[in-house]
Amino acid sequence: MDTSAKGLRVLVTAGAAGIGLAIARTFRDHGARVHVCDVDDKALAALDKDIGRTKADVASRPDVDHLFAEAHKALGGLDVLVNNAGIAGPTGKVEDIAPEDWDRCIAIDLTGMFNCTRKAMPLLKAAGGGSIVNLSSAAGRHGFPQRSPYSAAKWGVVGFTKSLAVEAGPDKVRVNAILPGIVEGERIERVIAAKAKALGMPHEEFRAQLLATTSLHSTVTAQDIANMALFVSTEPGCRITGQALAVDGDVRYLV
Repeated sequence: MDTSAKGLRVLVTAGAAGIGLAIARTFRDHGARVHVCDVDDKALAALDKDIGRTKADVASRPDVDHLFAEAHKALGGLDVLVNNAGIAGPTGKVEDIAPEDWDRCIAIDLTGMFNCTRKAMPLLKAAGGGSIVNLSSAAGRHGFPQRSPYSAAKWGVVGFTKSLAVEAGPDKVRVNAILPGIVEGERIERVIAAKAKALGMPHEEFRAQLLATTSLHSTVTAQDIANMALFVSTEPGCRITGQALAVDGDVRYLV
C-alpha cells in the first residue's frame, strides 16, 4: 500500500504541537511540503526547520487571510488542508457556562474550520482536486455531559464534513472527518482534571472510569490520528469521502 505524499502541498492548522505536529511530521516524512499555523509562539519557534509556519488564530478572519497568503507563497498552491485547530472549551452544566466561553469554543472548533475551508477551496480546485481532513471527536458522535460547547462544535464538524463532501465532490475534493477518542497527552490530562473536579471525584478514579468506556481500555496516540489523516489524503484513500472515521478504541459512551 503506497501512502506516499510526495509532491503534496499540505496546510495543518494548530500544527506546532500535539496531534497537529504529529500530522505535519507524518506528511513531511512521506514526502509532502508542509506549512502549519499555531497561536503558541514557543511551539512555533521549536518547530522542525523544514516545516513552514505562520502565527494565526483560526477564529480571526484577518489572521486566516494572512495565513493563506503566507502558505500560498511558501507552497505555491494547496493539495491538502487539515483542519486540526480546536480547544477543549469549558466544563460544567450548561446553566453555569459563561456565554463568552461558549462563543470562544464554537468560534475556534467550528467557525475556524469554515474560515480556513472557504480560503482553501479555490486553491484545491485550482490544483485539480485534493483532500480536506476535519478533526472532530468521539464527542461528535456521543452525548458528552458537562462538555456541551465542545460536543456541539464537534457534532457540527461532522455535519459540515458530510455537506461539504457532497458539494466539493464534483471538483474532486474529498472531505472526511476523523473522530479521535481519548488521545494521550497533556490536553486530555487537563480535561480529566477539570471533569474530575466538576464531578467531585479523585483524578485517577475518574481516569479509570473514562478508559473503561473503550473496548480496548486504553488511550489512542497522536500518531494513530496522523496515520488516518495520511491514509485518506493519499492514493489508498482516493475513494473515501464524506466519512466520519472513528479512531477511538471503540468508545461506547462519554462520561
